Amino acid sequence: MFDTVLIANRGEIAVRVIRTLRALGVRSVAVFSDADAGARHVAEADVAVHIGPTPANQSYLNIRAVVDAAVRTRARAVHPGYGFLSENAAFARACADAGLVFIGPPVAAIEAMGDKIRAKATVAAAGVPVVPGGGAPGLSDERLAEIAREIGFPVLLKPSAGGGGKGMRLVTEDGQLHDAIAGARREARGSFGDDTLLVERFITDPRHIEIQVLADQHGTVLHLGERECSLQRRHQKIIEEAPSPLLTGAQRAAMGAAAVEAARAVGYTGAGTVEFIVNGSDADEHFFMEMNTRLQVEHPVTEMITGLDLVELQLRVAAGEPLGLRQQDIRLAGHAVEARIYAEDPARGFLPTGGRVLTLHEPSGPGIRVDSGLRPNLEISGAYDPMLAKVIAHGPDRETALRRLDGALVDTAVLGVPTNVAFLRALLRHPDVVAGRLDTGLVERALDELVDGTIPDPVYVVAALQRVLELEPAGPVTNPWDIPGGWRLGEPAWSTWRFELSGHDPVDVRVRGRASAAEVSVGGGEPTACALRHDDGADGAELVLSYSGATQRYTTAGTNGRRWLGRRGRSWVLAETGRLAAARSDTSGAAGGTLRSPMPGTVLAVAVADGDLVHAGQPLLVIEAMKMEHTIAAPTDGVIAELAVREGSQVAVDAPLVTVVPPSTTEASGASQ
Repeated sequence: MFDTVLIANRGEIAVRVIRTLRALGVRSVAVFSDADAGARHVAEADVAVHIGPTPANQSYLNIRAVVDAAVRTRARAVHPGYGFLSENAAFARACADAGLVFIGPPVAAIEAMGDKIRAKATVAAAGVPVVPGGGAPGLSDERLAEIAREIGFPVLLKPSAGGGGKGMRLVTEDGQLHDAIAGARREARGSFGDDTLLVERFITDPRHIEIQVLADQHGTVLHLGERECSLQRRHQKIIEEAPSPLLTGAQRAAMGAAAVEAARAVGYTGAGTVEFIVNGSDADEHFFMEMNTRLQVEHPVTEMITGLDLVELQLRVAAGEPLGLRQQDIRLAGHAVEARIYAEDPARGFLPTGGRVLTLHEPSGPGIRVDSGLRPNLEISGAYDPMLAKVIAHGPDRETALRRLDGALVDTAVLGVPTNVAFLRALLRHPDVVAGRLDTGLVERALDELVDGTIPDPVYVVAALQRVLELEPAGPVTNPWDIPGGWRLGEPAWSTWRFELSGHDPVDVRVRGRASAAEVSVGGGEPTACALRHDDGADGAELVLSYSGATQRYTTAGTNGRRWLGRRGRSWVLAETGRLAAARSDTSGAAGGTLRSPMPGTVLAVAVADGDLVHAGQPLLVIEAMKMEHTIAAPTDGVIAELAVREGSQVAVDAPLVTVVPPSTTEASGASQ
């Protein structure tokens, strides 16, 4: 076994690899950028090395800096995690040139499977079924469009060099091809440094099922069963489980055998995943999509049902040890489900968020595992992927695993950063998910049911009573003027607090009495008796509200005039304000106005200038955050009255971007001068 291993990654996967290294008594070396100086993986590693500025191409994607860090710390091997350089053949080659063992497959296997076009040809030659499609390096946009028309719509555009859903575009009609190809190329170039695309037939009623394979350097190639990964948004997985509720034992064996043949076809060693698109109506019809030549984000569900540590096995294979396992030794026990926690806002189209972790509580209990890169006071920026943590639940059956996972998400609190935890809970409870009727389009179809944008009255009640609690004196009242709002003729007066949540109108909350025995009116409603207290056992981190005959517990944190409240996986951030919020434009209306940034990020492209005439729906600019692009379009016909940003500008959420006014407004202004 190696004595020192460098982890060429960050976040939760770096922390997870460190956990296995520590269990094996192996010295761990972390690397970090400027943005990650205070990150959890840096704190938990035995040694941490700074490798560059925040941009990934100057740090985590900087091959020379990573290899130099490994050499300087006397590491014998490098674990790439997933993402970044994990499937980069040049990096694997650079490790070998420096005398380092790359904990992954041979360079030839990375090259064969890293190019999706070449990968399809390779596995097809080995008898593995592939999705109809085409593509090759150097093809023009027009030739790609011709291939799409030959296949027939709908088609899927995919970067040849990457994975993780980056750059993928679903095209349902000919008129969408031009913009889709341009956008896919741009995103592929930015994410992988290669804008080669391929076109594939889009399988209707598709299910995404992948097979975990494991191979040593002595000729043994095994599969560890499948993972169901059909619950996705924007072609990225949200919830994964093992085994799949779709497959029979015979179908599992058939897909496993195909995956093993795909791995053998390229001389694979180590842990890898062969991904299939499966016809949901007939699971016997499955097609090879791609092979990920690395550990997968969702590997914990396989570990939970097999009892194997895949990172340990990666290390042992890379060190030259035989697996010591046969296919018949692999036993699948129970069921496991994983939920990915992202810094994103499902109510705003899953746009990335950010912020500082003010309060953190991660769940535990029977069958529960958490892989996380979070720690209190950690700053979450838009520089990297928005995935923060994974919560995994195992049980003797699928129903138990789903129930345990939902309970674990109830017990999860990340205040200071908007996350998708409440959305995950809603998705887990959706009837089709409970019944195992999954497909890759389910989330999009059910989105309105899964996103709850309403603000319960108790949230405002807690916020107001917390302000009262902060202002009132401790202990019994001896001076009536110590009560917020004072007294008049022996009767407590009403005090009024105004709160605003992003995207919602301000709400006035009237309070009378002490927090421990108050009347509260929300938004002009009828007064209701209620009480609020700190939980003595939680050091003031939790508030207990008695309201309308029920008791509710809230996690709380506050900074810079913004008050965070969390309950059962949901979280809200309220600003206390004495004025109405600045008006935002309604992008679905016809009045125009100032368009604001829906997420923190970088202005990637600006397509207009001051004074330009624009039409409704016309793209104005593109913002990128956490490797995702978002196009800002004109809400109505009009004129660009003010462009507040330029290409390369860094913008915060809700920052003004561009103002569009009706043509008559500018004409009237010119006539009056």
